[in-house]
Order: sequence, then structure tokens, then C-alpha cells
Amino acid sequence: MDYPNDQAPGAPVRYGIPEHGRIPKYYAVKARLDRLVEELGEGGLLPTERDLSERYEVARETVRQAIRELVLEGKLRRQGRGTVVAGPKLEQPLSLASYTEGVRRQGRTPGRNLVTLDRFPCPDALAAETGLRRGEPVWHLERVLLADDERVGLESTYVAVARVPRLDTDFDPDSSFYAWLKAQGIGFGDADECIETVLATPREALLIGTPPALPMLLIHRVSRDTEGRPLERVRTLYRGDRFSFTTHLRG
Repeated sequence: MDYPNDQAPGAPVRYGIPEHGRIPKYYAVKARLDRLVEELGEGGLLPTERDLSERYEVARETVRQAIRELVLEGKLRRQGRGTVVAGPKLEQPLSLASYTEGVRRQGRTPGRNLVTLDRFPCPDALAAETGLRRGEPVWHLERVLLADDERVGLESTYVAVARVPRLDTDFDPDSSFYAWLKAQGIGFGDADECIETVLATPREALLIGTPPALPMLLIHRVSRDTEGRPLERVRTLYRGDRFSFTTHLRG
């Protein structure tokens, strides 16, 4: 029986192995594929399902299930008609820092594609969440998030038109909204943030370029300026296979 290096009997960590010791065939194949992924390195092309099923002497569906889990974990990704080894996940800090800063710190090039920029009267739900006045004009800025031209998320930002009346003419949608706000003399004071796991809607999955079944990390943020006034409401979907989040805790 094949075990991952840290999951052999007697090893300090046996994550994934039931107490009775019997491992499903797909999990044993997944363990071997995990080692193959390390050997191939980032961008390496995985052999076909047929080749792998012959190599490991299992059914193609067993191989398919093992690959599917490694794709969901972000270790593999689909590319065209093949499967390649994915790079490390992007680590995004849970702080009042922009997406741009987080991606650049890891040596990647951030970018954004504009989906829509429109304005509408603030609805009741948004007013209740942010403290904005019901019916006051609000901008809605929706953008696809990129890292080295790879689509990795979808961001929707709501901000009062009164705070940034020239957003539609003075702001470059491919740039950092936070950096632009600071250039306008608007500083961030504090924010409330909530993270949950969701599945993207068909529209969201199409925009991000992922299967609808791929788990997403959804972050809701309501930010205020240095004087405690409502500033923005942000809803961001991040690909669960490409992102992890970090924070520093102090006792």
C-alpha cells in the first residue's frame, strides 16, 4: 500500500487514514500523484488519465477522482485539454491592505478587468449595512481580479457617489481602488470583515473562468474612514484553489 511520506503507519501525522487502516483506492492514487506533482514542478504536464490508470493498475474513474481532489486543493489545474501542476497559492493578508499589495508581495503581477461601473439609488439593505442614506446615489464597481493574467477572483465595490463623484472619469479600473482613494485624501480607519465558503453562481463562474462546483472563498467587507464615516462595501469572491488567507494574532 502506498502512503504519503507523513502518513505511513507510525508517522506522527496520519491525516486522511481511517482508524481501521483501510484506504480507498483513489486516496492511494492521490498519494502517489502528490509525489509526482512534486517531481514535475510548477507547470509540469500530468500524464493522461489512461496512462496513469495503466501505471497504477486502477480504473480511470479512480484516477479521475484523485485528480479532481488535487485540482480542488489547488495542487493541479486544468489547462486546455490537459492538467498541469499549479503554482503555490496566493496568500492574502486579512488587513486593510489592497489586493494589489498582497499579490505584489509574492512576486506576481496584479491586474483587473472591468465588468461594470454604474450608479443607482442606495437600496435599503445596503443602507442598513453601511450607514449610507437610503436612496442616495451609489457607485457599483465590478472587476475580475487577475494574477499574472490568470483570473482568480471577482470583486464588487459599492461607494457613495458623493465621496468620489468623478470615479467614472478619473479612476483607472485596472489600478488599486485603495491607492486611488488615498490619493484623493481619503484614508481608511477600520472595517468589519466576514469570510465564508460558497459556490459561485453560473454568471460568476463564467466571469472567473471556473467550474460552478469549485469552492470559493467569499469575503464581505464594510469599511469606514478615519472619522468613522461609511466608505465602501466590498464583496469579493476568491478561487478556493488559488488563495489562502493569513493574519497575525497576538495574545
